[in-house]
Amino acid sequence: MCGCVARRRCGKSARAMYSKQRKSEFVEAQIEDQNSELQKRKMNLWTISALWSLASKATRCGVIGSLLLCGTLVCAQIATADAIEPAPVEPTKPGEPSAARVAADRNGSLPTKDGLTLRLTTDLGSVKIVALPPGAPPVVRYTVHLETDARAPLAGRLLDRYTLTTQASESGVEINGTLPAQMSRASASGVQFWVQFEIAVPRGYSVEIKTEAGDIETQDIGGTASLSTLGGNIKAGRIGVNYSRDAGAGRLVAKLETEGGHIQVLDVAGDVNAFTAGGHINAGNIAGDALLHSGGGHIRAEQIIGRADLQTDGGNITVGKAGSLVSVRTGGGQIDFGEVRGSVRAQTGGGGIRVMYVSGPMEVESSAGSICLTRVAGTVRAATAGGSIRAWINPDAPSSGGTVHLSGVSQLTSGNGDIVVFLPRNLAADIDAIAESGGERRIDADPALGLTMQHGPGSVHAVGALNGGGAPLKLRTTSGTIHLRFLDSEIALRDSLIREQKERLIEHGVQLMPTGFETSDRSEAQPVSGSSEDKGDWLDSWLDRLQIAFIGGVREDSDEFKKHLTAQPPPAYPEIAMRAGVQGLVKLQVRASRDGHVEVEKLIDGAPSLADAAIAAVKQWRVNPTWVLAKRGDVISTVTFNFQLH
Repeated sequence: MCGCVARRRCGKSARAMYSKQRKSEFVEAQIEDQNSELQKRKMNLWTISALWSLASKATRCGVIGSLLLCGTLVCAQIATADAIEPAPVEPTKPGEPSAARVAADRNGSLPTKDGLTLRLTTDLGSVKIVALPPGAPPVVRYTVHLETDARAPLAGRLLDRYTLTTQASESGVEINGTLPAQMSRASASGVQFWVQFEIAVPRGYSVEIKTEAGDIETQDIGGTASLSTLGGNIKAGRIGVNYSRDAGAGRLVAKLETEGGHIQVLDVAGDVNAFTAGGHINAGNIAGDALLHSGGGHIRAEQIIGRADLQTDGGNITVGKAGSLVSVRTGGGQIDFGEVRGSVRAQTGGGGIRVMYVSGPMEVESSAGSICLTRVAGTVRAATAGGSIRAWINPDAPSSGGTVHLSGVSQLTSGNGDIVVFLPRNLAADIDAIAESGGERRIDADPALGLTMQHGPGSVHAVGALNGGGAPLKLRTTSGTIHLRFLDSEIALRDSLIREQKERLIEHGVQLMPTGFETSDRSEAQPVSGSSEDKGDWLDSWLDRLQIAFIGGVREDSDEFKKHLTAQPPPAYPEIAMRAGVQGLVKLQVRASRDGHVEVEKLIDGAPSLADAAIAAVKQWRVNPTWVLAKRGDVISTVTFNFQLH
């Protein structure tokens, strides 16, 4: 890169802005200059001819002798020069600025009112928007820095003829910048021009920025932001700070567009539309709907509360948390989700799909990659042509306990890969599994499921009604193997996959715990008390945040955890265990969420026949939500049950 402010378009940016008509005008001017020079030469020849006719004979002879002598000397010099190679002349390359530049600054200030809008339009230049200090008078201060590598006196003319207009009105402030018309001729000779805007606005201002070549950078924006550049990057702080108290979907707060650069934005208190022709999109917490499209870069978002429409032609898509319908598509990248409190539609042309938790319906499809779903509470439809599928299906238990049901038909389909499904023991569903080739061994089911095997020519079909039957669960593979297991059979595998997914999300710059939309400035230092009690509180808070970042929650002592339970029905002794004489301790790791529900994360110790009853009981427990909210994250603890035969 050449170092000009329009980094992506370099020295060609200014030349690309001018039409062929101006270039033709320049060519016509050159032809006119050549004709004028030729006319002067003709006049000089006529003058010499007239003087020659008036000269005397002696004078003519002297002139002829002098010309012959000069010709002899010139011929000798030419002969000598043939033996010496002339030193090469390094041409000036277009787009490479010379060391010497000429600069000028334009600055000013316009009175305004907070809550209005800055509208800036420029055909060239990078733009930086900063906020006025708190309590400062409501004005718009601007500085425009101009530079050119043209030589004098052209440099002075270009700088003087740069057009900058400013105007204050009832709706805000309008600033327009236009390159001088002479740049059409100057750019054809390799001359470059640089423009940089730095504008300070009131903290509650909205901004509308449009530049044809250059980067756009903003600090926190109190109102809305519309940022558009044809060739640069966009980097924005928080947008819509004024709407943080009533943040949500339905209000377009940020519109970000670039034809080739990257887009980075922190929290947005409303809807956001972002488009880049080929760069990456990196977003923080979005309180509304998100429309994020890239021509081939990666898309990352920490949290999207509203509906999400994410598309890229070839990059990866990573989302930490989503609260509504999520629709994602990538031409060949990886799709990674943390928690989705809604439904998911995901499609990739070749990468894998990994989702930690989805509460609503899910439809995922990959052309060649594997699919891993560590917790599915709703219906699921998953298909892959060449990869494997692993799914832990675990619908939410009703408050009354008992069996759990799928909300609709679920189907998992694989071409060449295996299908591995983990089911809760109290699931009421109809199993319909088909392995089209490979024989009986292609379906490997836990004997306790009680499936009936039906054999065909080269295929095997397994059917069964679990706990009286329910919504169908259909499994089909062309040449892979179908494995059916209970949830408590491979808890360590699930835990390791969840840890890997959390680590992967953190590596991609996505935090699982949202930071929230805070109104205080992140860069401002907070007051620190000197008391030992405050230091202890700070240390405890820091440790809690550390635990949340790494394990997704705060660990709590078992006795302290039970003090905050509002509902704690005991488990029923399983009849199968009673007949078999099975007794002993069952220890579970549980997690309490902010809505008061308690979930079982894993079985630490105990017989599987007893663990099912303990897990079913814990799913009916409820904890005080206020206590969990005070922890700023989920609460993780352990509970122990003692099953004894009397």
